[in-house]
Amino acid sequence: MATKPEETNTAPAEGAGLEKQPEPNLMAESAEKKEDRDPVESASAGVASLSVQDKRDEEKKAEEAPSAKVNAAEANTVTPTTGPVWPETAPDHPLTKFYDEFEALVSEASHKEVYGIELTKSDPFHTKLILQKFLRANQGDLEKAKKQLLDTLVWRREFDPIKAAGETFDKSKFAGLGYVLELEGVPESPNKKDIATFNIYGAVKDNKATFGDLEGFLRWRVGLMEKSVRALSLSTATTPIPNFGEGPDPYQGFQIHDYLQVSFLRRDPLVKAATNKTIELLGRHYPETLSRKFFVNVPVVMGWVFQAVKMVVAKETTKKFTVLSYGNQLAGELGPGVPRTYGGEKAELDDVAEGMTLV
Repeated sequence: MATKPEETNTAPAEGAGLEKQPEPNLMAESAEKKEDRDPVESASAGVASLSVQDKRDEEKKAEEAPSAKVNAAEANTVTPTTGPVWPETAPDHPLTKFYDEFEALVSEASHKEVYGIELTKSDPFHTKLILQKFLRANQGDLEKAKKQLLDTLVWRREFDPIKAAGETFDKSKFAGLGYVLELEGVPESPNKKDIATFNIYGAVKDNKATFGDLEGFLRWRVGLMEKSVRALSLSTATTPIPNFGEGPDPYQGFQIHDYLQVSFLRRDPLVKAATNKTIELLGRHYPETLSRKFFVNVPVVMGWVFQAVKMVVAKETTKKFTVLSYGNQLAGELGPGVPRTYGGEKAELDDVAEGMTLV
């Protein structure tokens, strides 16, 4: 996924990834017993001495017994979960503790959805997938991860990024600025398909129109980010995410920031404010969603700008930064699946990628 020199995702670091037991056929068993049990046969020789009413009472009790047994069995049966299974973790493992405590955070925030996944113990695998992302973003520090998750839950309830992803935006302000593209054959990627988000800053026609309404810009930018995260298909993930420092997270995206025809001589205050706020928002609320970030079409002499950016973002994030002076160098990093403009084989972004809805 992509962002401006903004989204330096405190979260993004490396990948993500993401299993039950048949239930006895109680009704079938009950039916068999019901057929085998005939009230008359089950009565012993003493039944002959019972009155007609006694016989009826006895028969009624016998008929009710199987039903009671079935209901008792059903009450004690735990509905098995389905889907992928997360490897068992030790009682003192941060993820074990996080999973034991996340419901209190959901209750406090009055919100349970993150990236389209509901945090619930009825879906332990995907819930742990999200919790693991927050843990990795905080280098396994449980208390920091809990704080970030709570902040994110509250923010998602208030901002409603899913709604933002489906909103319609002004074409005169945002046309050609952002796209989400599915890639295949990315060199060294373990994934069959990867997701890349393109931010085309050279497409901005009027800084005041695009960045002047900060709230409007943020809804557009967050909406694009939400689209790219949803494209990762976390809800269908089946590969568990490794612990921090133990391997890559396969559920992350690429971000490409294209500065073709953008002047670096003077930084517009409106652009600076929007950039800083975007970095803050996406870095705080989209942890572990960035694999690598590419800055393309950046003048060679402007390398110092990106050194400055590295001063204000997490070290784990800066390791993912790659600066390319020419756009056509991108294919060497992401393979032939990028548009021809970037040295690949696909048509232009307008034709092959998904953007926000514009009017």
